[in-house]
Amino acid sequence: MYTPYIIGITGGSASGKTQFLNELIKEFDETQLCLISQDNYYRTRNEQPIDENGVRNFDTPSSIDFVAFANDIIAIKNRKKVSREEYTFNNPNHKPKMLEYKPAPIIVVEGIFVLYYPETSALLDLKLFIDTKEHLKLKRRIIRDNKERGYDLEDVLYRYENHVYPTYEKYILPYKSEADIIIPNNTNFNNALSVVISHLKEKLMGQANR
Repeated sequence: MYTPYIIGITGGSASGKTQFLNELIKEFDETQLCLISQDNYYRTRNEQPIDENGVRNFDTPSSIDFVAFANDIIAIKNRKKVSREEYTFNNPNHKPKMLEYKPAPIIVVEGIFVLYYPETSALLDLKLFIDTKEHLKLKRRIIRDNKERGYDLEDVLYRYENHVYPTYEKYILPYKSEADIIIPNNTNFNNALSVVISHLKEKLMGQANR
């Protein structure tokens, strides 16, 4: 009987976490690895805080239902299946799917606040921080938010200046020092990705030999 190995992956918004994860999970099948993203634990739109200009701020720790997030991680760790509706950021062109998280020897927990919340940070066996220069994160955020969430340039720039960057400075960057591995992602993360994949495969082999 294996003990699940839980990895937390964090970093600033648009630092490249999703890209890193997509490359990582290609190396494993669903019986080996379960991915849980913080993005599917946002509170409803009406529950999001509103700034002084009347704009909803989705980039604060209070935007996330961290209790449900932690409880689902614990449930999967205890070999229980979990179902949750995908969060689509109110994009009318994206129909939400019902997601099913299945128990696996490796559990990957992803999100900008996974080290900030004590409830999730305490569950992690390995902590990774994706580190990217600010101008690259802004460029990626502009492209992503237009394509996936339908935000125009003015909206993206306003949110980045007033919500995203202040949140990074206050709630994400201070926890960089707690990471076990810091992964630079200004050009590519190939070497770091190879190291993490090798480490996880060693963990799987060790669990199989018990």
